[in-house]
Amino acid sequence: MTTPSRASLHDRHRDVLPDWLALYYDDPIELTHGEGRHVWDAEGNKYLDFFGGILTTMTAHALPEVTKAVSEQASRIVHSSTLYLNRPMVELAERVAQLSGIPDARVFFTTSGTEANDTALLLATAYRRSNQILAMRNSYHGRSFSAVGITGNKGWSPTSLSPLQTLYVHGGVRGRGPYAHLSDAEFIEACVADLRDMLGQTRGDVAALIAEPIQGVGGFTSPPDGLYAAFREVLREHGILWISDEVQTGWGRTGEHFWGWQAHARSGPPDILTFAKGIGNGMSIGGVVARAEVMNCLDANSISTFGGSPITMAAGLANLSYLLEHDLQGNARRVGGLLIERLRAIAAGAPGVREVRGRGLMIGIELDSSGPGPDAARVIESCRAQGLLIGKGGGHDSSVLRIAPPMTLTVAEAEEGAGILERALRGEA
Repeated sequence: MTTPSRASLHDRHRDVLPDWLALYYDDPIELTHGEGRHVWDAEGNKYLDFFGGILTTMTAHALPEVTKAVSEQASRIVHSSTLYLNRPMVELAERVAQLSGIPDARVFFTTSGTEANDTALLLATAYRRSNQILAMRNSYHGRSFSAVGITGNKGWSPTSLSPLQTLYVHGGVRGRGPYAHLSDAEFIEACVADLRDMLGQTRGDVAALIAEPIQGVGGFTSPPDGLYAAFREVLREHGILWISDEVQTGWGRTGEHFWGWQAHARSGPPDILTFAKGIGNGMSIGGVVARAEVMNCLDANSISTFGGSPITMAAGLANLSYLLEHDLQGNARRVGGLLIERLRAIAAGAPGVREVRGRGLMIGIELDSSGPGPDAARVIESCRAQGLLIGKGGGHDSSVLRIAPPMTLTVAEAEEGAGILERALRGEA
């Protein structure tokens, strides 16, 4: 059978899919296969992947251990639902509960990070009998109706209607806003004072604060270490739960920690932790971890048809085992540290780069949109033309290149990608 041309596939895409379903590149590409840190398009072009399907291909494309686990499980049974005992689900839940740092933890599996955050909101509002939620400015938590209602980024929030009353808190963006000029300690103090002031104006029964330790779609921005620990002390005074959205920061990607919340660990772990993306290495897995008292608060029936399916759980187990056995957190710390320093050196000599920030293999390059330097779209196009795939993000007044390769990235590949980014930022290609 003849493979349709890329242009034809693009036309068909526009004919049957929503206008708001965005595609990268002026001339979109169809990725057909991958191996390691590389992917190929339908025309045979090879790319170094520095975005991993939005931080989802966590270990490597076509990782043999994962593909073998999926194939073997598929040959036995693909689906059963949560109405039956499921050995792979129990085994993965045991490992995730132990790794979470949450005492007496229970785990519920979903099919995406959006659904995981929905579940966390359901648990928090049911447990606290309140629909008031604190969220961070510049945040993103998914595309469902309730998740959009707590998203503090207008580019990803298509409606102001919501079942929740959301109050937005300062602190998620260190380099912008009214507290940007302060020292880290003063920044934390000001944000805590703002939180106390806000809580003094509510009914007093706020359900939870939900926060990404490093904001993903918002452009890989984060507060000083310890901010959420300081928030946690205030939240405890009011009985308010802390939800850590680890959909992008989990599994050691930041290098320094296995979970993003551990940079704010002085006041203990969160009450609820959500995860997704990387654990499945491309398979559709999300989930929620919560202490038993919170997880078990629902007084109505609930199941998941597809969450925790045998085939995705088998993939997750194999992927997590590979990550731990090969110390990919350590690799993210070492190779990511080298890459960040290389990119900072490049930025020093490139026009229009405001900041290079991040941790491990979660790096953002913020461009100065007010100056004469390159815009994000042009840089992304230039990188693609040179064989490198990267992402983009940012808030209402920022434009950020997002770099998050598979965590098996080598030093040579990091250097190759940095060289391409250097030429793209300087307008040399």
